[in-house]
Amino acid sequence: MTRFNRLLITGAAGNLGSELRRGLAPLAKTLRLSDRADMASADKNEEVVQCELGDFDSVMNLVEGCDAIVHFGAASIERPWAEILESSIKGGYNVYEAARRHGVRRIVYASSIHAVGFVRREDGADTDTPHRPDTLYGVSKCFVEDLAKMYFDKFGIESACLRINSCFPEPTDRRHLATWMSFRDLVQLVERCLVSERVGHTVIYGISDNREVFFSNHKVAHLGYRPVDSAEEYRERVEAATEPGDPSDPGVAHVGGVFCSYAHPDD
Repeated sequence: MTRFNRLLITGAAGNLGSELRRGLAPLAKTLRLSDRADMASADKNEEVVQCELGDFDSVMNLVEGCDAIVHFGAASIERPWAEILESSIKGGYNVYEAARRHGVRRIVYASSIHAVGFVRREDGADTDTPHRPDTLYGVSKCFVEDLAKMYFDKFGIESACLRINSCFPEPTDRRHLATWMSFRDLVQLVERCLVSERVGHTVIYGISDNREVFFSNHKVAHLGYRPVDSAEEYRERVEAATEPGDPSDPGVAHVGGVFCSYAHPDD
């Protein structure tokens, strides 16, 4: 069902952006797709725009005429500080400020598990758990989550901040048995965040219906997200292919996994 005249997806050349490009197409008369990288040619109901998110004027032009934004652009892994600052932090601000100036009322933001990466597995977390980032990448996610809250409280722009865990075609290691999210569930979650009557400022964990979980979404039932896939069907294969980790290893002890052991990217 068409809900939007023009829906913007940033980061549309990435793995997740490509899935959203296909999955969200029925929601909009026109999809405006943006990335710094090359993208596939525009379909008849698409607009393809290359854009550097750190360039304020370019982002202003990009957002003009859009009804809602799915912001999946910026660095997708730990990167040097200059790149995190430019694409993720400045880019996040530019998207929100452009939304304010152009009257966009809702943004779905690709946050990350790494905003709370130093939470211990056994402690668990819910959507009110304070930030404990494990990397500069995680810090950038915390910044935009807080930016989104300020833009909601001050300017009324609703945001759903998706703390995406491990979104791949299938789980490949033991940690993924708790953190995996299917592409199908990702599309469903983003759609629910776009079409729900009220979002406010909501944080939700992007996970499928896994038996093992590090996080609880019990406080965000208002979105109506009901994951349909589970890592459980891959358990036997994953456990046969991988050995259990050392429970004292930071990558096993904390929900952020190997990111907790990364050195500073500028060293």
